[in-house]
Amino acid sequence: MPSTVRSIERVSTTGDASTPPAPSEIAPSLGHPGAVADPDGTTAGHFGDPFAEQRAAETGSALVDRSDREFVVLTGPERLTWLEGFISQHVTELAEGESTRSLILDANGRVEHSFGIYATADSLVLDTAAGRAQSLFEFLDKMVFWSEVTPRIASELALLTVVGPSAASVLDSLDDVAAPAPTDWLIARRARHGSAGHTGEDVIVDRAQLGRAWTALAEACSAVMGRWGFDALRVMELVPDETDLDEKTIPHEVPAWIGDVASGGAVHLDKGCYRGQETVSRVHNLGRAPRALVRLLLDGSEDELPGAGAEVKAGSRTVGRLGTAVHHHELGPVALALVKRNVGADVALTVSDGAASIDPDSLPDDSGPQAGRDAIKRLREG
Repeated sequence: MPSTVRSIERVSTTGDASTPPAPSEIAPSLGHPGAVADPDGTTAGHFGDPFAEQRAAETGSALVDRSDREFVVLTGPERLTWLEGFISQHVTELAEGESTRSLILDANGRVEHSFGIYATADSLVLDTAAGRAQSLFEFLDKMVFWSEVTPRIASELALLTVVGPSAASVLDSLDDVAAPAPTDWLIARRARHGSAGHTGEDVIVDRAQLGRAWTALAEACSAVMGRWGFDALRVMELVPDETDLDEKTIPHEVPAWIGDVASGGAVHLDKGCYRGQETVSRVHNLGRAPRALVRLLLDGSEDELPGAGAEVKAGSRTVGRLGTAVHHHELGPVALALVKRNVGADVALTVSDGAASIDPDSLPDDSGPQAGRDAIKRLREG
């Protein structure tokens, strides 16, 4: 299947460039048989059996409604070199059909924006969390100055995701000449990455055709999966969303973010000259991040899972902050948490009075040399 089906600018648009997306009509997942709404009511939480949905995603393919994500589109001949100047990932060589992730940091290296980037023939498509497009657009718009680039909020786009080992083949099959219906709803597709590598495909679609897109993909996939199942697999892959971050988060606290375009990372360690880069370089070469995003195993004794923002404690001492908490089909209650780097897997923890521990498989690898410290050592040894 071609990576890019058509120009973004040929999709119908409404409103001016700074207008945030209006609430869409009912999310397609909420109209699917068996759908049970997520607590926030935006998409389906599950379709009757969230554990079966997770198993289907691990062995085949499962479709997830992520149409609450928001988009900003950049057009203009200088869009690549302009964006390169203040984000954490290299994008100047990003070709049509290629995608990556990136961050915008503040002067202290803390994360202000996290977003995906997709290159079409005439634009860059940025997607971000629900409620974040307006602030991202405002920042980008202030950075234009005299550059030949135009940012706008793209309320005409929507995101669906196919997860699982069969995700790519599912999308390839839709382009088969014998396919029963045209895929004119498809704008673009891009690979998803987690701690285990390729985990699925994001599909950017024409929001006006969102219902048709959902129906076609649901028929092609092994199963449909609600947000609960998607979050459970995301926790297992150590991939954060806005819930898992706070105002102090720096890039090295999320190992999945560190890497180049090919690895699916959001922070290229060889890139310089952007706001916050000094912190990235200093942590990489001379130190370690104060916290790490890890997976917690919760004891499940409480009737309800603890909420995002709950304190993670070792005895009476607060050592971290809880993010996404969800039930996994094998491990039971699990969660993502930003925890102080010196807390090991053998430390007994509590979250909202329930017992917890760090899954040792989620701890970052601190072995190996640090380039800066090795250089200093060689100088001292003379």
